[in-house]
Amino acid sequence: MNEHQIAFYKTMNFETINPDKSIALFVKSILIFEESEKDVKTILPFFADGYPGLIFQETANGLLVNPHDKVMPPLFLYGQTIKPIELVMTGTYKLIVFQLYPFVLKSFFNVEPQDLNDNCYNLDQLANHLGTDTLKQLNKTQNVEKRIEIISGLLHSLFISKQEDLDLPIALAIQKIIRKKGLVIISELYTELHLTERTFERRFSRCAGVTAKQFSKMIQFQGSLQQLTVKDYTKLTDIVYANGFADQSHFIKVFKAFTGKTPLAFKSAN
Repeated sequence: MNEHQIAFYKTMNFETINPDKSIALFVKSILIFEESEKDVKTILPFFADGYPGLIFQETANGLLVNPHDKVMPPLFLYGQTIKPIELVMTGTYKLIVFQLYPFVLKSFFNVEPQDLNDNCYNLDQLANHLGTDTLKQLNKTQNVEKRIEIISGLLHSLFISKQEDLDLPIALAIQKIIRKKGLVIISELYTELHLTERTFERRFSRCAGVTAKQFSKMIQFQGSLQQLTVKDYTKLTDIVYANGFADQSHFIKVFKAFTGKTPLAFKSAN
């Protein structure tokens, strides 16, 4: 999910916060959503962006995930979003979303990333009551900054205790794919890391929940989605070539796979 998507649904209060340097290695950004009106229905879209995340939600009438028709707990981890979903809320709500780099799922939370693809993990399952204790702290304050501090503290403590479990070579490969906006040659990645293709792919999937090729495609798609959303183009082929797609049909195929709609249908609906 990115900030451009939110504009489609006219969210009243939305803010992006850069993470503190103590957690910036594994947190991409922090997103804040709030609604104070009691009679408003809010729909927030989630599309593939390559980033799992942690969400704290405080809602008047619950947080529903469609099309799964699933009511979410107050504090949870979500994995790679491959198929498009929507968060649906009626009335007032507060959401704090920590977008995570994918290499932390296995090492920090001891969950298999593949098991979290299009799925979530209730953080009250964390060992040593870390999740439940964190939720208690979050419920004791209404201050957003304090809540961010509490969640940041949880993540930093996990980093301190689990940092030796991080697969740093794969983390570097993930960062390079992001930096190159998905336009990388996979063979060059594992060659640079002095890994065989088989070892690289196994370790990448184990860390990210998807293959390096799939992850690159997600990052590439996000670039095209942002360009389409902010209308930074004259014709569709501008987006195609700016984001490294082979041709227009390839772009449409990838876009439809991640959103369920063609680019033009998506544009018309939003």
